[in-house]
Amino acid sequence: MSFFIIFALMLKEERHNIILEETSSNGSSSFQLLCKKLAVSEDTIRRDIRELDSRGLLKAVRGGAVSVSRIPHHYREREHTDIEQKKVIAKKALTLIKNKQVLFFDGGTSVLELAKILPVDLNVTIITNSFPVANALEDHPLAEVIFLGGRLNKMSFATFGHETLKGISKFKVDIYFFGICSISPDSLSCKDLEDAELKLAMMQHSVKTVGLCTFDKLNSESTYFITETKELDILITEKDDPSLHTKPFTKLGIEIL
Repeated sequence: MSFFIIFALMLKEERHNIILEETSSNGSSSFQLLCKKLAVSEDTIRRDIRELDSRGLLKAVRGGAVSVSRIPHHYREREHTDIEQKKVIAKKALTLIKNKQVLFFDGGTSVLELAKILPVDLNVTIITNSFPVANALEDHPLAEVIFLGGRLNKMSFATFGHETLKGISKFKVDIYFFGICSISPDSLSCKDLEDAELKLAMMQHSVKTVGLCTFDKLNSESTYFITETKELDILITEKDDPSLHTKPFTKLGIEIL
């Protein structure tokens, strides 16, 4: 292999590393920014992003790229990830709950943290497909728990499928507490088709949808599209102050807590 070919490959690898670093650090990167930073043409950046997308290292979108979700897939891994952040999110979410409300809780681990801290004097009805959520509420004296039947997803310890969707369709709840996997200004997405169907159904049968989202999931995308992000009413992260990362969501009319 000639020196020039080796040199070209080295330059390409360096570009890829910079593109990945930029996308990971900021959640997204644009053609314009990368062209300026790397001093190459937009066609070169487009080819680089397509290649990195094909390797699953980022996701190509209109105008650039976004990071892909690195959240562990299995519940047993997720339940031990970002615990302190999830507790902060849960405390914020709790301020939205009032007596006599009917609520959807899905299988998200941030949602589970919310279930764990519900006050014993809170009188609510919680409809869930999550075994861990149901288990957290089994000794709660005033919380009525309605468990959605269906097939068991052993990765998430939650039910899914036709029977679960049929159960969801019977209700119109006050608030759906939505455990977010991936969110960008354009879309809400997740790693399982069945989970995407379930989350969309819960949104459609709720007056208000509240997304619980650790900050590292902002500006990321996963394989299965749920719905447009603008359908979200409130987005809760562990951060105290708004930042550049949440401005695109504020522009959509989403309240940030």
